[in-house]
Amino acid sequence: MAVSDVYVVWDDLVTGYNFGPSHPMHPLRLDLTAKLAMDFGLFDEDNVTVRPVSALDEAALARVHTDDYIAAVTQAGSPEGLDAETAERFGLGTDDVPVFENMHAASAMLFQGSVDAARAIVSGDYRRAVNFSGGMHHAMAEKASGFCVYNDIAGAINEFLDAGFDRIAYIDLDAHHGDGVERLFWDDPRVLTISIHESGKYLFPGTGYPADIGGMSAAASAANIALPPRTVDADWLRAFDATVPALIDAFSPQVIVSQHGCDGHRMDPLTHMRLSVDGMRVATERVRQLAEDHAEGRWLSTGGGGYAIIDVVPRAWTNLIAIAAGADIDPATRIPGRWAHYAQTKTGREAPLSMTDGFDGSFTPWSGGYDPESELDRAVMGTRKNLFPFFGLDPYFD
Repeated sequence: MAVSDVYVVWDDLVTGYNFGPSHPMHPLRLDLTAKLAMDFGLFDEDNVTVRPVSALDEAALARVHTDDYIAAVTQAGSPEGLDAETAERFGLGTDDVPVFENMHAASAMLFQGSVDAARAIVSGDYRRAVNFSGGMHHAMAEKASGFCVYNDIAGAINEFLDAGFDRIAYIDLDAHHGDGVERLFWDDPRVLTISIHESGKYLFPGTGYPADIGGMSAAASAANIALPPRTVDADWLRAFDATVPALIDAFSPQVIVSQHGCDGHRMDPLTHMRLSVDGMRVATERVRQLAEDHAEGRWLSTGGGGYAIIDVVPRAWTNLIAIAAGADIDPATRIPGRWAHYAQTKTGREAPLSMTDGFDGSFTPWSGGYDPESELDRAVMGTRKNLFPFFGLDPYFD
């Protein structure tokens, strides 16, 4: 096989991760993303290899989750089911994580997809990999949480650790705090977790504050940028600019893993952020550049949250695939007519007209100075004051 640059995970069977027709995390969002990427020709790019999910590596799953929890998930999705007390103990059968048939197998596919993506990069045949069906960042070792059953991101990070990487940076752009990944690597100094999210004062899971900087064995291994509700693109990108590049530069990772939940969009029903697909595109381009500058281009990206299933998710993650492939889509590009017709047939709603929401990507860089009167700047400064001194950085000027 010729060496290919980008490994993309896509398998129709991942739509089996289905909590039911009324649940926000509808599998149609994955199907619509794949079809939009196909209609833009991304799966046919010369440097893109698309692969289905391989068989579950049970040992890899057992490194992340407890045996009791895996057994509970397996039984929950079987005809026998779980009793209510056991289900509650493992976070199953809730409004967030309803039980469904074959729950273990469906959840394992999302997990294995990210493990496959990590192994593709470890092999040396690929520098970048995308699993947009992954990104289940809330799942804990012993419990389901926030629509997430198995933590595929942790599975991918473990693959890099096993391969000898000892500086792995994780960047979480979801509007919700990446609590599951953070907790799983809380005491591991080899993994730097960075989460930029709406403050837990206002949004699930209620965690991820600036003073949360890692465990006793790994001080300064966790960065949390907790933003005020209604944060708009320019402020979100300013917060990113004020924290992520400096931390990545100081940590000097060998690989970057990123989660691109798009639930911070202003049309998303579950958060209070006011972002656009354009702001998300700019942030994704920055992550790609950070990987080029600091990790020899090694970059694994996943999807995550995102519940505006026709207006936002397909465009955001099609951009993610395009950016990983170096086939960036002009924001003014019209949405392909075939996809628009398919989306309308599936949802009964008209599709967006183009790949832009009209934001030009501009923001005021942090280098322009700190404004203590700005709520956004005060939130960012909380993170910088708590974390930057550990890296020899000045919270005000670096």
